[in-house]
Amino acid sequence: MWSSRAGLLALLLFGGATALGAETHDRPPLSAIDWLSKSVTGPAASLPSTTNEPAVAIGAAPRPITVAPIDGLSLDGLGLLSVSKTGLPRDLWGTTSSIDLARMIRAERIDTLPAIQSLLYTLLLAEVAPPADSDGQGAIFLARVDKLLDLGALDPALALLEMIENPQPEPFRRWFDVALLTGEEDRACEMMRENPQIAPTFPARVFCLARGGDWNAAALSLRTGETLGYVDDDMARLLERFLDPELGDGEPDLPMPTRPSPLVLRLMEAIGQPLPTTTLPVAFAQSDLRSNSGWKTRLEAAERLAKNGAISPAQLWELYNERKPAASGGVWDRVSAVQDLSRALDRQDKAAVAGILPVIWRHIQALEIEVSFASEYGQKLVDMGLEGEAGALAFHIGLLSENYENVARRRTSDHPLDRFLVGLATGSVAGLDAPDQMGSAVKLAFSQGVRPSANYSMLLSEKRLGEALILAIDQITEGARGDLRDVTDGLVLLRHVGLESTARRAAIELMLLDRRG
Repeated sequence: MWSSRAGLLALLLFGGATALGAETHDRPPLSAIDWLSKSVTGPAASLPSTTNEPAVAIGAAPRPITVAPIDGLSLDGLGLLSVSKTGLPRDLWGTTSSIDLARMIRAERIDTLPAIQSLLYTLLLAEVAPPADSDGQGAIFLARVDKLLDLGALDPALALLEMIENPQPEPFRRWFDVALLTGEEDRACEMMRENPQIAPTFPARVFCLARGGDWNAAALSLRTGETLGYVDDDMARLLERFLDPELGDGEPDLPMPTRPSPLVLRLMEAIGQPLPTTTLPVAFAQSDLRSNSGWKTRLEAAERLAKNGAISPAQLWELYNERKPAASGGVWDRVSAVQDLSRALDRQDKAAVAGILPVIWRHIQALEIEVSFASEYGQKLVDMGLEGEAGALAFHIGLLSENYENVARRRTSDHPLDRFLVGLATGSVAGLDAPDQMGSAVKLAFSQGVRPSANYSMLLSEKRLGEALILAIDQITEGARGDLRDVTDGLVLLRHVGLESTARRAAIELMLLDRRG
């Protein structure tokens, strides 16, 4: 299990830059803590919880459970990426308080530049020392997992959760929901049975008993939960139809839930009323990648997840090339364009590539998966040696790939924007004219002698580097939508602490991608 998860994670983070965009600019998407299933009892009061449902031990009446604190060094310090891999110091969080840090992590926007989002992934997955005041309750660990769930990155979230040897309620609650979304619900139920310290709530108990084939015990548990007032009316009706589908014969469909949990999603699917995931938090799109979903459903889910960097670029483009499109319009037009481009590249047909590239690029921009596309096709397009407008577009796409510096060194152009982009990619903008206001803000960050602002200097002097990086992520993200001085400050901080490549890629993306809200 671990080796496959780690392999996918490596592709996700280092096989190419991530791509993303906002789910909506009008309102933020639901946070993970708003849609997690009420599957197990709440932990000790010191752990954050959103469920007040009572415990139901397998084969017993409701009873209290004992929660043993997990050592902070082994929980808040857990990570998938070593210090040697990330380049971040082991004391990254330093003196920042755990409460503040957990709040900042949960508040991070997921709709930002691909390079900045990649930095966020690194912070979430880094194996570093807990904050100085860590109390062993895992507040930072849970905040990191929840942000991964917000991003839809279920594989790395699951890999983190599986590092815990003795599951406790709040981490297991997340593990249970990830299993439901990825089609591993039987394994989740087995884990619940094998760990007596995990006390399921009535709905989870009914679900798992039924999945295990013990329908009589499941029905009895449902009636007991209703009698005691532990199963609300909507859940009771849903569980009744799950246990006895004939109850729905001749009856109208159940109303669509306004805020379904992964457990509700699975139950609705089981009774023949599958929920569309397009309006649900992006993590739910992972359930559409299962092999029992249609190709169109899997394609649209993969596009949505790729926008958040939650799947590897290769996974998306392999899916595009899986078979011939079944129709036209919508996703099928995108599939046709991708397949036409792939065939033209295989034939080394410059004319065909030049004709297809602008068409497919409009599709890619609309989806905001430009960097995922560049990771797969950028170098191939640059190597074609295209000329004119197609050549300029291929150059810009190549700059959005991880080979941005090599692409830049091969480009000779008199166009002011291209010359400026080459300067950014190579880290030297001296003597170059900024093409617009964004360019001026970016150029200042790459000027000689520029130093971090007073606020950043204070954070660094107080050994709060992680907090400074989170602030830089915020400033670059929000600055692109308004105050460009924040863009400058954030990029300066990244360069000052040695994240030069991240700063360069973010600067290029600020010039080439429309992420200004």
